[in-house]
Amino acid sequence: MPPAPPASGPDPSPGPGLDPGPRLSRRRLLQLGLALPLPMVLTACDEGPAGDPAGPTAGPTTAAGPDGTAAGAAGTLAPTPACDDGDEPTLAQTEGPYFTPSSPERASLLEAGMGGRRLVVAGAVLTTDCRPVQRALLDFWQADDAGHYDNQGYRLRGHQFSDAKGAWRLETVVPGLYTGRTRHLHVKVQAPDGPVLTTQLYFPGEPANDRDGIFSPELLLGDVRDVGGARQGSFTFVLAR
Repeated sequence: MPPAPPASGPDPSPGPGLDPGPRLSRRRLLQLGLALPLPMVLTACDEGPAGDPAGPTAGPTTAAGPDGTAAGAAGTLAPTPACDDGDEPTLAQTEGPYFTPSSPERASLLEAGMGGRRLVVAGAVLTTDCRPVQRALLDFWQADDAGHYDNQGYRLRGHQFSDAKGAWRLETVVPGLYTGRTRHLHVKVQAPDGPVLTTQLYFPGEPANDRDGIFSPELLLGDVRDVGGARQGSFTFVLAR
């Protein structure tokens, strides 16, 4: 792991009768280097009864803020399947030194006069059997386009909650590079009354990925593309129960 930077700077993811063959888990798809759109990732499992959305009504406890749902939708989701391949939870990674609790509840981190290229990331929060997690907490923070974190306030920091389908959507800017790290987003994800997943999300095709000691291909954003001057991507979080 690279040395931690100074505190004022940035911190240091067939036909009938034929055997269809083995199914691929979400993690295996990522290991094969496939950047699939979210609906295709969801349908990588066998379809089955969706059941009730996971999660009681009690809210998460790791971030303060009024209750609410994620602002905006993540687009049209394919019917949520029930996995039979024992899909693995999303890989956890270090928090780093610059997490700030009690971020404001908001799905857009954009502010007037903010530099950088617009980024929209959308996805879902699921259990290991592909059931949607309703009202999962997602708390995001990141560096700005120059590679600096706001450690005095809440610029480029905010939390939101997944909707009844487990969907979430984040509007922000592409984070900048800084010494020792590739581009990444920080996030904490927590189902109601569940354990906290702390991890990071990464961008495919970044030259610095190979030089970053924390980088993991399992945490790459999928379906990354440029649309109307903005960059878009997707990620599905899978939570352990």
